Amino acid sequence: MIKEPVIIIGAGPCGLAAAIELQQTGVDPLVIEKKNVVHSITQYPVYMQFFSSPELLEIADIPFTTAGDKPSRLEALNYYRNVALRREVRLQTYTDVKSVTPLQEGGFLLEARSKAGKELAYHAEQVIVATGYFDHPNMLGIPGEEREKVSHFFREAHPYTKTRVVIIGGSNSAIDAALELQRVGADVTVVYRGEGYAAGIKPWVLPIFESKVSKGQIRMMFASQVIAIEEDTVSIRTPEGIEQLDNDFVLALTGFHPDREFLTAAGVRIEPEGYPYFQEETMETNVPGLYLAGVVASRREANEIFIETGRFHGRRIAAHLKTKTRP
Repeated sequence: MIKEPVIIIGAGPCGLAAAIELQQTGVDPLVIEKKNVVHSITQYPVYMQFFSSPELLEIADIPFTTAGDKPSRLEALNYYRNVALRREVRLQTYTDVKSVTPLQEGGFLLEARSKAGKELAYHAEQVIVATGYFDHPNMLGIPGEEREKVSHFFREAHPYTKTRVVIIGGSNSAIDAALELQRVGADVTVVYRGEGYAAGIKPWVLPIFESKVSKGQIRMMFASQVIAIEEDTVSIRTPEGIEQLDNDFVLALTGFHPDREFLTAAGVRIEPEGYPYFQEETMETNVPGLYLAGVVASRREANEIFIETGRFHGRRIAAHLKTKTRP
């Protein structure tokens, strides 16, 4: 049994920020990550630019310098990796925490598995869950969603050249993907259930997208829903009735949700809206000693912008833990 005062699950930007905040109070937590450091950012589209300016994504009081006004995915990977190395954060990557169990005598038992399949056990006095959302996409629940041509992630446009692609969703990720796909010669249709464009679309991107739509280079279908995905077609419910489109690939960019089963098994209460309960002032859940940090505590705001506020969750947690350890 490996004993630690604090274990942080997840080495994303907010998990790293929490670790560094705790370091400044004299606690050196162990950060356990299922994949690589800031794995969620590696899942973003290859050529993505953040909505936020670099100073709003900084952690550990280390400046985030970029070549342009908005950081790129590659610049963010370099920045957060270097912060983790510079602050000597204790990282255990490629280790999957399978469960967190509160113990009657206090603290928590964490059961995990290494990349090599070795079973590991940890005892931690306090646990911070900073796992993000990106391993758990919101499923559509429609026939054909399990087909190989369907993906809930978009990485880059090149593989889709000269194919017919339906994008489901109306967020920034859907708009960005549509623009990249059109540039490489894909036939792009965006299907969105809203009556108009979502309010949070990047203001410098929306006019470009609207121009493509008005010129017929991208098809935008509002107030519409994909109801079935067939081998070579997609069925869409529109205000005018059911329409069937010839189709090669579907990108279901419908967002993500926290791992509710993992949190529920640890005793965390899930609110009626489907989000885990926590106290805003301390980030502590209904389970004493079990905290949330980052996107897992974002409720409806689960996207890259949330780093702006999620990076400060560790500060609230560190302050609360400090009150627990005072004589």
